[in-house]
Amino acid sequence: MGDYHVHLHPHGPYTGKGPPPGQYPIDHIEAYFETARANGADEIGFTEHLYRCVESRPVLGRWWEADPRKDLREFTNSYVRSERVLSLERYVQAVVDAKDRGLPVKLGLEVDFFPDTVDAVVEFLAPYPFDFLIASTHWLGAWGIDLAEQEHEFDRRGHLRSYEEYFAMETRLAASGHFDVLAHADVVKKRGVKLDDTPTDMYEELAVAAARGGTAVEVSTAGLFQPACEMYPARPLLERFYNHDVPITLASDAHVPQNCARDLSKAIELARSVGYTQRIEFTGRKGTLVPL
Repeated sequence: MGDYHVHLHPHGPYTGKGPPPGQYPIDHIEAYFETARANGADEIGFTEHLYRCVESRPVLGRWWEADPRKDLREFTNSYVRSERVLSLERYVQAVVDAKDRGLPVKLGLEVDFFPDTVDAVVEFLAPYPFDFLIASTHWLGAWGIDLAEQEHEFDRRGHLRSYEEYFAMETRLAASGHFDVLAHADVVKKRGVKLDDTPTDMYEELAVAAARGGTAVEVSTAGLFQPACEMYPARPLLERFYNHDVPITLASDAHVPQNCARDLSKAIELARSVGYTQRIEFTGRKGTLVPL
């Protein structure tokens, strides 16, 4: 099996553990494989965050500036400035070099979806030799929906409205057809904020959009270790993806070697329980279905 959502640097200030941001020594990459193999994975798809790369500044722009909320704008401006410490060029070269050494790796990237800049982003990324692109919705305007520092916005905005805004954006992402996989499709629940009733209409619209856009979805164990305490996507949402023949990948969303391929057996169990018997692998942006 493969882990198709793995980062090579954690978020936050550098603590001295692991290589400094933007450096990718081969022993660091190999450390991910040691854990992956121990957890039963035989392939890793690395997916660094585009917004964290300095090269993304001109193409993504300052997406938060159009938000009317000054407090959210100021926080996000500071947050992005502190996080944007990686190099896309170095990252791509490191993974390509790992491939050349015979390591079973795929070159991916996690791209945040902003409708106003998505066409420019797609054009910017086209020359790179990516095997696959995953895409996500982390921001609604200047609101970072999965950040603990901005969790209070759920109560200010209202839980239902927050979900409606998130799924509207995620559905646009899925329908765009620009990306290969939806990352943590219901990450809006990460901070533990859930609706009393299952948002079946939102789930259905997202699944239909993914099917029409030719976009797969990852089954990610990352949510098990967050306040949400469940996988992404929730079972009712995954059932709808299955009903619309949306293929799946497996993902840990690891940001450190020791979490690579963590509990992917649970992701397989969930996927099989709703009917999946295959997953999709990517090479050069082309997908191939393989047994789950």
